[in-house]
Amino acid sequence: MLCAVVRGRGIVYHGSVAMTEPTLDKKPAAGDKAAPTNARESPSSTGGTHDLVEGLVGPLREMCKGRLGPVQWFRSTWQRGGAATGYSTWTFSDKTQVDVLVKLPVGPREYGWTVGLGHLDNRLWHTPEAVSLPVPRVIAAGEMIGGYDLAWFVVERLSGPALNQAISEPVVREILHAAAEFHAAAAALKPVEGAGEQRDWHELIARSRELLEFTTMPETKRWAKCLSQLARALPRVLEVWKSRPLETWCHGDLHPGNAMRRELGPDEPGRCVLFDLAFVHPGHWVEDAVYVERQFWAHPEVLGKTKPIQELRRQRRALGLESSGDYTELAAARRVMMAGCASAWWESEGTPAYARGALRVLEKHLGLFV
Repeated sequence: MLCAVVRGRGIVYHGSVAMTEPTLDKKPAAGDKAAPTNARESPSSTGGTHDLVEGLVGPLREMCKGRLGPVQWFRSTWQRGGAATGYSTWTFSDKTQVDVLVKLPVGPREYGWTVGLGHLDNRLWHTPEAVSLPVPRVIAAGEMIGGYDLAWFVVERLSGPALNQAISEPVVREILHAAAEFHAAAAALKPVEGAGEQRDWHELIARSRELLEFTTMPETKRWAKCLSQLARALPRVLEVWKSRPLETWCHGDLHPGNAMRRELGPDEPGRCVLFDLAFVHPGHWVEDAVYVERQFWAHPEVLGKTKPIQELRRQRRALGLESSGDYTELAAARRVMMAGCASAWWESEGTPAYARGALRVLEKHLGLFV
């Protein structure tokens, strides 16, 4: 039994879903890379948001009727934004406890999707339906606290570390399987509607051409030639891309740093769970597939025989999710656009290995549009 968003001062238990989809304003350079493998968690320092949330712990625990234990706030080295995150415990009515994670404040999109997909009656916490969710189980949530309009939620604490700590071909397949399950669950929760991502691709490609000579990218002459061809072919590329059916709630930030496992038992491998739902948006499932693929352009050997486009399509079809449009042509258009931005995003995410991989992708697929 999935429960949804309730506006007001109380904890979310039942209700109907009410979500809005603002224009996607994610900065692609920072978000399209997995969290660094040496990421660490450290206690949150005082000042700013921390002082505010410390003053809200008391009201929060009161709203949770004393079931929420003391909160130990922390900040990960890869964490972005001003939200505070902390570890705690939750005591059920039968006096059993589980480890939980507290987060506040939470943006409207992340709140809506996390609560809409993950909240369930506490009595169903250990049911097969609950432990099979592809997103964190939500134990409590609300949109006001201590008189402030601040959304917050308490979710299960997943066993770490994030899957980027031991990336491999089977891990990539796990993430793609979870992505297909997320697509199915999101579509069941709310019909796909609204505008897709909004990016000025003409400006991005022009910026890539302009900044190319100021980067340390290898093969700049080959890059210059490809970017010149891409600039001429961009109207055709965008014609293909803009024709894509917006039929999927895309995760939007699908990398191994946003995936962990839920423990299922001593003899079970655990199941992949996706979190950080702040960038969910209407689109085509190819966006999520290319997002995953792109992370391995520098090291395609990690993928082995797995092809993210074909694998995600296979997983979706197994769940009864069909798609419209020519997915091979859409994937080629998406690859060309993303690869063409390498020099525009060089300062924040560029490496020589990635530049070589992106160039190979650009040269391979650009001919379809020239």
